[in-house]
Amino acid sequence: MTDELELSLRERATKAVQTWAPGAEVTDVAPLTGGASSLTFVARLRSEGRQEERVVLKVAPPGLPPVRNRDVLRQARVMRALHGRPGVRVPPVLFEDAGDPPATSPFVAMGLVPGECAEPVLEEARDPAGFADVRSSALDAAAVLAAVHSVPPAEAGLAAEPVTTLADEIDRWTRAFATVPPDLQHEYERCARALHATIPDSLDPVINHGDYRLGNTLCRRGRVEAVIDWEIWSVGDPRVDLAWFTFFTDEAKHPAAPSHEPSGMPRGGELLAAYIAAGGRRMPDLTWFEALTCYKEAGATALLIKRGRRAGELAPAIARMVPALPGLLAKAEALLE
Repeated sequence: MTDELELSLRERATKAVQTWAPGAEVTDVAPLTGGASSLTFVARLRSEGRQEERVVLKVAPPGLPPVRNRDVLRQARVMRALHGRPGVRVPPVLFEDAGDPPATSPFVAMGLVPGECAEPVLEEARDPAGFADVRSSALDAAAVLAAVHSVPPAEAGLAAEPVTTLADEIDRWTRAFATVPPDLQHEYERCARALHATIPDSLDPVINHGDYRLGNTLCRRGRVEAVIDWEIWSVGDPRVDLAWFTFFTDEAKHPAAPSHEPSGMPRGGELLAAYIAAGGRRMPDLTWFEALTCYKEAGATALLIKRGRRAGELAPAIARMVPALPGLLAKAEALLE
């Protein structure tokens, strides 16, 4: 993770960039803060007759098969499919290298988009001076989500992508629960059965981000500049994204939030209205998807707790979630009733 990896990346990126900018050189590779499923670096791109620019290199973890949320080339595919579509804002994918996994990890290079990345309801600081920008960014994010959902998967070259059914969504997080220690499982099987028993009719499938929230965007001056972190995108029911997005509002009282004081986020109903006003369709049965969101949050967080324990350190927000897991499952069942 280290100098050796950064040197290797610089050499490989300089070779790969020739397909996009012949004669260019990639220099000054340095790590950026990123997620747990891949490694992120920023580098400089220099070439004669071209202004120096910075690029982001996203790399699958060395030594592991680049599958599922580690498949950076799959993430590049959806961003290429969406880039330039009306109302959609994603980083431009510049070039990539498939590597020779697992020994040599694949990577993708993207344009560096300026902006701040923060999840207002999970932030320690609550500065009212920034609330107007938070509100504006969130409402803009709702419009961007409507634009993403308006892109037909087949028209974007994703016709071969399998559709993730609602049963698949439940099963994904059920499998996650099955891998965590018993003290993190609680009554997950009962909750999964209740979700399966009440699955609503599906809507036409769309391109879903999978973790759509303000914390996975880059914002500047109250506007979304780019949607990032496409690790778990899929083609499926749009309500999966929409219910997840509205879960990160003050009124939802996210259990990882350090405070339930105002953060500047609009109410869920306002986000839904902004989504519809931007061209999104009205969504029936959203209560079921709120229950699915609670189940998904509990399953995803149980995985993070397991990994944090293994590493010997739990981030404060994750530590707050440990006692909240049974409450999330109970809330899901209550919503289904």
